[in-house]
Amino acid sequence: MTNNLNKIKIPTFCDERGVLEAVEIKDYVDWPVKRVYYVTNVTKPRGGHAVKNEKKIYICQKGSVKAKFHDGKTWHEFEMNGPDDAILMNGVCFREFYDFSADAVLLAISSVNYEKDDYIYDLKEFIAYIGQS
Repeated sequence: MTNNLNKIKIPTFCDERGVLEAVEIKDYVDWPVKRVYYVTNVTKPRGGHAVKNEKKIYICQKGSVKAKFHDGKTWHEFEMNGPDDAILMNGVCFREFYDFSADAVLLAISSVNYEKDDYIYDLKEFIAYIGQS
């Protein structure tokens, strides 16, 4: 793994009422949360981009999904099987998500708001951007 990517387990609490997964943001990041979104009913791969200056937590809330992250040097692959599997992305990475199960729900917690001009959709352009940083 790199310093930018870590697979993490979300704490799980079980009792007779059911299961609770709690994400205490302060336990994982020191950046403010600016945006939260989730994807469902996925029929094709997602991602295929990087976002300038972004840090993020991805949580597979339900089902399963495979993920690939490029840190500017190499690819790192993960499989997430919800609801306690997560990936902490503490630096800008190019990312791709694929092989979603039919019931998959992927939650994203981001350090940045959506800005169209901050997206990089070409891997070579991303690698050049990382080289300039």
